[in-house]
Amino acid sequence: MIIRINKKEIDTNKDLSAPERHILQKLFLWESMVSSLDEFRKKKNEALEKGWNNSGPIKPSQNLLLIINELESRIKKRLSK
Repeated sequence: MIIRINKKEIDTNKDLSAPERHILQKLFLWESMVSSLDEFRKKKNEALEKGWNNSGPIKPSQNLLLIINELESRIKKRLSK
């Protein structure tokens, strides 16, 4: 999947690790379900702490952090309506 943020393209197959892609799938789901930005951040932190199949903490790459920031912006926009 190619994600475009501003002028940057992130290819999730090449630019994210398998554990990061797993976390990202969860974050995409939570983006539409959370009722607050704090709730999203809590879910994000839990997912990063547990890792992929409870394999342990994941340190997010700059690419994942960029995507997370974009998701947070979209959540803020959705909740402000």
